[in-house]
Amino acid sequence: MPEIKLTARRNSAGGDARWGLVRLHPEVLMALGLTPGAGITLIGGRRTTAVVGEFRPTQHLGPKFALLDEVTLSNAKVREDEAVTILPAFESDARQVTVSGSALAGTIPAATLRQALLGKVVTVGDSVTLLPRDLLPGDNPAAARKALTGLRIAWTSEVLRVTATDPHPGPVTIRPSTSVTLGMPGGVTDTPHGLLDDVPRVSPGIVAERPGPADTAGASALDTPEPAKPEPKLADLAGVQAQAAKLTEWLKLSLDEPNLLKTLGASPHLGALITGPAGVGKATLARAVAGHHRVVELDGPAVGSLESGSRLLEVSNRVTEICSGAGGILLITDIDALLPDTPEPVAALILDQLRCAIARPAVAVLATTSNAVGIDPRLRAPELFDREVSLPLPNGAVRAALLERLLRDAPADGLKLDEIAARTPGFVVSDLAALVREAALRAAARASREHEETGHEVPPVFLQEDLTGALEVIRPLSRSGSAELAIGNTSLDDVGGMGETKRALTEAVLWPLQHPDSFARLGIEPPRGVLLYGPPGCGKTFLVRALAGTGQLSVHAVKGAELLDKWVGSSERAVRELFQRARDSAPSLIFLDEVDALAPRRGQSSDAGVTDRVVAALLTELDGAEPLRDVVVVGATNRPELIDPAVLRPGRLERLVFVPPPDAKARADILRNLVRRTTAKFTSLTTDTKLMRLAEDLEGYSSADCTALLREAALAAMRRDIDAGEVRAEDIAAARKAVRPSLDPMQVESLRRYAEVRESAGQAGDPSGYV
Repeated sequence: MPEIKLTARRNSAGGDARWGLVRLHPEVLMALGLTPGAGITLIGGRRTTAVVGEFRPTQHLGPKFALLDEVTLSNAKVREDEAVTILPAFESDARQVTVSGSALAGTIPAATLRQALLGKVVTVGDSVTLLPRDLLPGDNPAAARKALTGLRIAWTSEVLRVTATDPHPGPVTIRPSTSVTLGMPGGVTDTPHGLLDDVPRVSPGIVAERPGPADTAGASALDTPEPAKPEPKLADLAGVQAQAAKLTEWLKLSLDEPNLLKTLGASPHLGALITGPAGVGKATLARAVAGHHRVVELDGPAVGSLESGSRLLEVSNRVTEICSGAGGILLITDIDALLPDTPEPVAALILDQLRCAIARPAVAVLATTSNAVGIDPRLRAPELFDREVSLPLPNGAVRAALLERLLRDAPADGLKLDEIAARTPGFVVSDLAALVREAALRAAARASREHEETGHEVPPVFLQEDLTGALEVIRPLSRSGSAELAIGNTSLDDVGGMGETKRALTEAVLWPLQHPDSFARLGIEPPRGVLLYGPPGCGKTFLVRALAGTGQLSVHAVKGAELLDKWVGSSERAVRELFQRARDSAPSLIFLDEVDALAPRRGQSSDAGVTDRVVAALLTELDGAEPLRDVVVVGATNRPELIDPAVLRPGRLERLVFVPPPDAKARADILRNLVRRTTAKFTSLTTDTKLMRLAEDLEGYSSADCTALLREAALAAMRRDIDAGEVRAEDIAAARKAVRPSLDPMQVESLRRYAEVRESAGQAGDPSGYV
């Protein structure tokens, strides 16, 4: 990982003051591979994180200096002119952030608090101010300042401290979907499966019982519960009725009717794991099926972060509590954080405590985890957690039902929740709750504007445009670690020409996801993957965007070289995590751009075998023991002959689709779509005849060249008249002189020959396409 040691200087610029910004020289940004707005890690007297920006034009400093605001200087425990080490930060999108502050800060609404901290990169222990981020064009500090000013408190001098984050540990970025709370550190639980605000959030070592308040005798200082919220009900759970019925039956036999099992010579003890993607509602399911039984909760991440002695004490306190009196249910959330697969010596003692609890009559232990393979394998012993239920990702119908429950008490007008559900593949209930919160902000802002304009109170109402607008902001947890491919409203109908190519992609990509019953009826396995190959600039990436838009798929896009890492095992892990994210957000599409860099022919590299191991990991994921269900892999390359032949055999990237340069008809379609989508008026391209005449003159132009030509023509019109609203023939003629065709005839011919050889000889058994 690149890192640079620089000399710290205090940033005195007014707009940069005290909100967590570090400005660096452009050369330093380039050396670290950073762009403005990214997160960085600073190591001085303390390790901290901040947002990075570029030197202002008025800041004439050399590349050996870093400008830190006073809050960041304090967080890093660095004085002016002292050395500070800077390296990129691998931050996660925060699900929850807890901060502490003064009594005045307690009057700030949670929505305003999140708005003030939006976009900041923080770690536990950092100091943060309410001064909003103001770095990139998309930042909106004015809205946050307006909301804070209306509270009539001295918010500009308020300093908060980050006391807990989820995920933890590590740096996190505060997003519109982040829950920001003010108070003592608290454990974070799964968002309810169909409810927005009914999860009792409690502190580590939790005391949350039903009925009546918990007995806190002997509890540690961590055991301060927050006010109880309504308990989730089985009727409010959507899509998990089978799992709920199974858990309810287990609890009934173990806690209410243990004699039935004893009569049959079976032990009535119950230890059950509840697994599933993060945010799918595992803990909420456990609370809902508990019914009348007393529930004591133990927060795995919070207790797991303590030192060994305190960790054992917290577990012992909870076990003692549940085993006293009439028994009940011990619920351990995110047990993988408490007992990971690389255990410490104290893990054996914790397992003994859990074993004792499960063995006691009238006691059941439920545990949740979103990382079923990352827990201590000893947990699955017969005397511990010998039963398991798994919660699936909600499908379209379940997502619609969840949205209906989330919005059932809210005023709404003309909502088409089925359309929103179809556009949210991979969203779990916590993602849908974040979507509703973002839509609520938009509805409230619209009502506020109407009130200012008319002077009359306008009640806020959810509209369809609020939900569709929120979709542009909210990303599901499953895609938070991968690049987002800009899809918008693009569909295959927007792709000019390429009829045969679009037909092949529809059959290979969309049919398996949209018509799985047809494949099952015929008893055949659908294609696993597709390789797009063709000259650069001919629309391979645009085709993938159009595919995703047509099929409403979640897309995980990655360039081949991005997965390569010099550390042993890191590249293979990145491949596994990429495919796991795709499984968690199915139906989904994995787009491997420049796949020749990720999967070159093995045995020909000089990188200590890194690429060979990556190819092996890719082959395992494509055609391994764990099948890819509702996941299609699409690769793109300009050099198909460099790809390892094993990647191209049936069962992997088995369909090779040639994306040819556009012919005259395709270029006319491309120009027509471009003209239709722009607001400028192209007076010389108003008829199909004129479009075809221009397209015929653009021999050798790729799709990207055609786009560049019209863009240059618009710029030529602006040079002629800065207020121009139309593009004339002379502007296009000027653009023709500036934008030349980029296609290499030799490369195009080589790819055509590859396609012909592949079609004639590849089917005979040579996956490389050569005989």
